[in-house]
Amino acid sequence: MAGEIHRITQETLEKLKAEYHHLTTIGRTEIARVIESARLLGDLSENGDYHAAKDDQGKMESRIRQIDNVIRNHEIVARDSNADLVQHASIVRVVYEGDAEDDFHEFFIGSIEEKPEGVLVASPTSPLGNALLNHSIGEVVEYEAPSGVLRVKIVGLR
Repeated sequence: MAGEIHRITQETLEKLKAEYHHLTTIGRTEIARVIESARLLGDLSENGDYHAAKDDQGKMESRIRQIDNVIRNHEIVARDSNADLVQHASIVRVVYEGDAEDDFHEFFIGSIEEKPEGVLVASPTSPLGNALLNHSIGEVVEYEAPSGVLRVKIVGLR
């Protein structure tokens, strides 16, 4: 993860900076208060509130490290005005070869940090994401999957 370049939009970078600031200021203060309150409840070995708060603290610190890594190792990408081609931050609707047209899958091409709700992510560096880039609706693309070569038809783009 360290050293990996994260391709993100300027908007996503600003959101991550705001989340980082919140977590490293308000988030850390709040979790410290919760841990202290739980500590006052008594024996720490059997104190579920304390252990839950420490677990939450660990998750928060992990998220802080993750965001810090993206902020330190990012490259800003801009969407091209040509909306007819799959590009970074596109949502692509595909149908796998042999499936019915209404049995589609939608993938967001980009970073997990930019993922819209309810859509799967295909990194632009993944086999599927890379295969879809710079193609348009109606085209069929192939990519190498662990189970062999798969073919998908692009049926929608937004």
